Amino acid sequence: MYRSYLLAAALVAALSPQVGFADEAKLNDLTVIHPMAFETAKTARAGAGYMAISNDGDHDDRLIAVRADFPRVMIHNTEEDDGIARMVHIDAVDLPAGETVMLEPGGMHVMFMGLNGDPFEVGEEIPATLIFEKAGALDIVFKVEKRLATGQEENHSGHGDHSGHDTKKDADHSNH
Repeated sequence: MYRSYLLAAALVAALSPQVGFADEAKLNDLTVIHPMAFETAKTARAGAGYMAISNDGDHDDRLIAVRADFPRVMIHNTEEDDGIARMVHIDAVDLPAGETVMLEPGGMHVMFMGLNGDPFEVGEEIPATLIFEKAGALDIVFKVEKRLATGQEENHSGHGDHSGHDTKKDADHSNH
């Protein structure tokens, strides 16, 4: 279990090289590692949140909701079919006992929708509450960081409603 925690911390550090140590929040056997979001364009209608969640317990749990002060907050997964990436709403994120689950660019992530001219800016903090099926509620803060070089992460910032939205994986989505 400790090994999976170290692996998650290393992956998060690689994702965000400007941060020396990952931020953490703990609830029972669950540890949320480095919740963050990338800065968005001024015209962005949505932004994405990322983190790792380590379940060091003996029982599975699930992330069933994320609450934050936005018109809509959803959990999405990126699915690819014939080179086309599609953002699909998912009801929950399974957190198997003894494992670490990554919410990361190009995979599962939290979507904060309804930015409407109020972009995420570097240094900003986004308070949110994670709701777990068994562990309950955990307050965390997503810290907004500088966007990595083009192509190193999926650009979600221009999407409004992802349900059923298809887009080319490497395209810049900020004009949708």
